[in-house]
Amino acid sequence: MIPESLNTQFEQSANTLQTLLLQPETYTQIGIVLAIYVGAWLIAKRIQKHTASLGAGAERASSQRLHVFIKKLSDLIFPVTAILMLRVSLEISENLLSQGWLVQAALIISVILIFRSVIRNFVTHKLLATMLRWLGIPLLFLHMVGLLGGLIQILESISVNLGNIEISLYGIARVAIFGSILFWLGRVSSRTGRDFIAHQENLDERTREVAAKLFEVAIFFLIFLLLLQIMGINLTTLAVFGGALGVGLGFGLQAIASNFISGIIILLDRSVSIGDYVELEDGRTGIVRELNMRSTTLETYDGKDIVVPNEKFIAEIFTNWTHKDKSQRYRVDFSVAYDSDIRKLIAIIKDVVASHPQVFSGDDVPIEERPDCEIDSFGDSGINMFVEFWMEGVDDGRNRVGGDLLLMILEALQEHGFEIPFPQREVRILDRKASARKAADSP
Repeated sequence: MIPESLNTQFEQSANTLQTLLLQPETYTQIGIVLAIYVGAWLIAKRIQKHTASLGAGAERASSQRLHVFIKKLSDLIFPVTAILMLRVSLEISENLLSQGWLVQAALIISVILIFRSVIRNFVTHKLLATMLRWLGIPLLFLHMVGLLGGLIQILESISVNLGNIEISLYGIARVAIFGSILFWLGRVSSRTGRDFIAHQENLDERTREVAAKLFEVAIFFLIFLLLLQIMGINLTTLAVFGGALGVGLGFGLQAIASNFISGIIILLDRSVSIGDYVELEDGRTGIVRELNMRSTTLETYDGKDIVVPNEKFIAEIFTNWTHKDKSQRYRVDFSVAYDSDIRKLIAIIKDVVASHPQVFSGDDVPIEERPDCEIDSFGDSGINMFVEFWMEGVDDGRNRVGGDLLLMILEALQEHGFEIPFPQREVRILDRKASARKAADSP
């Protein structure tokens, strides 16, 4: 049997609904809502025609990710336009019709639907998407109907005091929710910014590296400041914290701070870039594969990674073989016998070295960069020769040219009858008796 109080409430609700349906203002609001949806749909279709052509142009420019992003944004034009028009119509309805409950309901539903669409199209992290769907949407609904303030008061009343610090359930929930959203926004913004900077072909590679790193640091620094604000920490108190941090950097964190600042200097002065072949002061060499804010990773030709603190590139001497120009000069040494025709040999060796596909040669190459064969010195067993040549890149690894040239020079010497000298020694055998007589006759 239904209680009398509950039955009375049902009757009051039915009477209220019947009264609202009989009012002409209700049908006026229905007409306003329908007109708004039709108008927003027409506006969205017109705008989407222009964005579709923009997206197609981006796709032809090999920016598929930008094209997809524009397509997702264009899908939000209709609900966003409807929400803006509903918000304006709500003010008009409340002033002219003295009520706007139906427009308000349509506005609440539209906001929830667009929030759900944003989660579906833009939030790829499954845990964050689930949290926003099952926690964010109810909180948004409570805010739209004006009940969120009461819920916040209830959560703030549930608190624990730890000394001078008061921790409430509302504070924990606020930091957890907004902190997750901020870190997700930071990751998305950082990744999108890096991709955008990487596709700027009008900028050189080093400038793109600097811009990407500085953009990443700026994003996470901004996220950190916003998170402090959410936690209720006054930013003016960071002055004291900054002083304490400065003392800590001066002692225990000096090396870390030095490497961090050195990394920024390296990115700004462009002394080291990805792909450079670097030789350290201790003789170790490698190709720069990764530039971090703390260290730089060099990959050797035998597959090993050398992690070098950034401070070494600031405080010590190093050689960057490919900093501004990847063209390098090398030399190969060999020897021939003393009875060789050196002038003929020089011409042969120049032609042999110039025939290698990686060696710079030809009339279009400056004369100082063409292969050149000369006498180095006169040795004990033969004439020491060398040939100099220019090539692109470093003579090592897959780009090794020196070994090929030695083989080609050996074959050319054998083909043209030039002798490669061996160490020679002259030995004299003296007669002991003759030596003794010679010593006796001497005054």
